[in-house]
Amino acid sequence: MGTSQVLFDQVVSRGCGLDVHKKVVTATIDGEGVKKQTLDYPTITSSLKELRDWLLGNGITHVAMESTGVFWKPVYNVLEPAGLTVWIVNAAHIKYVPGHKTDKKDSAWICKLLLAGLLKPSYIPPKEQRELRDLTRYRTKLIQGNASNKNRIMRQLEDANIKLSSMLSSTSGVVATKLINKLCDGKEVTMQDVEEVYHKKIGASKEDIYEACQSFITEHHIYMIGIHRQEIAHSEQTIANLSGRIREILQPYDNVLELLKKVPGISSKSVEDLVAEIGLDMSVFPSEKNLASWAGMCPGNNESAGKKKAEEPPREINR
Repeated sequence: MGTSQVLFDQVVSRGCGLDVHKKVVTATIDGEGVKKQTLDYPTITSSLKELRDWLLGNGITHVAMESTGVFWKPVYNVLEPAGLTVWIVNAAHIKYVPGHKTDKKDSAWICKLLLAGLLKPSYIPPKEQRELRDLTRYRTKLIQGNASNKNRIMRQLEDANIKLSSMLSSTSGVVATKLINKLCDGKEVTMQDVEEVYHKKIGASKEDIYEACQSFITEHHIYMIGIHRQEIAHSEQTIANLSGRIREILQPYDNVLELLKKVPGISSKSVEDLVAEIGLDMSVFPSEKNLASWAGMCPGNNESAGKKKAEEPPREINR
């Protein structure tokens, strides 16, 4: 029994499908007045420029590739400025188009779907927004890392039987820092030391704080606390540098940022993160549902046959 060939009406005149891997890009071109060809190009910059010139030389107008991993980004950065319409498509869109009997998503199949207009391009933010997002996301990672290091310090303090976390709202505040410094210097905390840092806003009594500082702190505890503090200090300096760079980039949009800051409960950092993730042009999102989906806030439908499946933790968006 012979296999039937799947035919589609042509929508794009001249297109190229790319199968992008870490070391090589497979490109297939086809269309009106174009001889169907498939070539492999290494992913080094000089070869990607050769790919660009080959596509332009053949009059290719549209290029499509999957948005898997981060390997598509260097290819996009070379092709998009050349005036080519580059579509980054969801792998699921390619997978569920009928007519392809294997799981292999090769460049020829991507090219065929592109020419037939059966692919839906993903929204790619402008370069300025992508760069801003790199900064805000890295800043968030560093802030989370500092929180983890502060928790590690608390565990070291508990291991040394220093109970300041039970007496004070924060072990990284001024009062706790001065008392912990005293202990890390190998000295005992006296009642006079407590009286020097005590103020009326502290809920615990002086006696309770004094007893909380009576410990058996060792050289190992002191060393580990010092290491964690060094990491926090270094991260805080980097966070300050990142925040300065972010404010510099967003300076032309200060009027918009000030309006967003008027929203109750939203901080300056939250405003910067929000702009970095969704941008300022809401016309790119057809509806509020598309915006929620892009921001990773769209609830999943994890129900099948009347049964709810266990929810997976949210994944970091990589676009």
